[in-house]
Amino acid sequence: MGRGVIATQGYPFIAAGVVLIFLGAIMGRPGLAVLGLLAAGFFAYFFRDPEREIPAEPGAIVAPADGKVVILDEVAMTPFLQGPTRRVAVFMNVFDVHVNRAPVAGTVTGLQHREGKFKAAFRQEAGWLNEQQALVLEDEAGRQVLVVQIAGLLARRIVPFIKQGQRLARGERLGMICFGSRVDLYLPRECRLAVKKGDRVKAGESIVGRWP
Repeated sequence: MGRGVIATQGYPFIAAGVVLIFLGAIMGRPGLAVLGLLAAGFFAYFFRDPEREIPAEPGAIVAPADGKVVILDEVAMTPFLQGPTRRVAVFMNVFDVHVNRAPVAGTVTGLQHREGKFKAAFRQEAGWLNEQQALVLEDEAGRQVLVVQIAGLLARRIVPFIKQGQRLARGERLGMICFGSRVDLYLPRECRLAVKKGDRVKAGESIVGRWP
């Protein structure tokens, strides 16, 4: 599980950059060393995993991802939740933190990976065409939310940190997606949304909705 300043999934990428630095130095090729330095720096930045101030407000629902709210709509049906739901889609560019967090405290009652395409994640159709990982969380009151991690044009790997039946706290890390992607949050229709399209949010910290 990724924790701390840098998510553990980033270490192999950073190490590859360091190897290039040493090879450049040994072979007398400064260009190769500079390339390694840039690569190591980029991957250290991309895989950063900062701690977050999780809101203590009762009934608050927090963002599952860092990024920009690109879709805010209602969906008549999902394969995991019954009845109409509200969807909050957050697009992560390559400069956003890519560690995703639980929007509510609850138990993982559903977990499913689906193969798919790698279209640009900000496009509407990416929500049903792209590779994705779906996660259902159920709180102590029996209320359910759905989190869908969606691979994007550059994102080719969804890394889950959790398993079926696991209990998560609000804002706890649940996984990450490598290199630009999107996370869709589906909420019961009665939830009151606290964001609008175009807002920027932080995973585990920004309140995107509230239970009624």
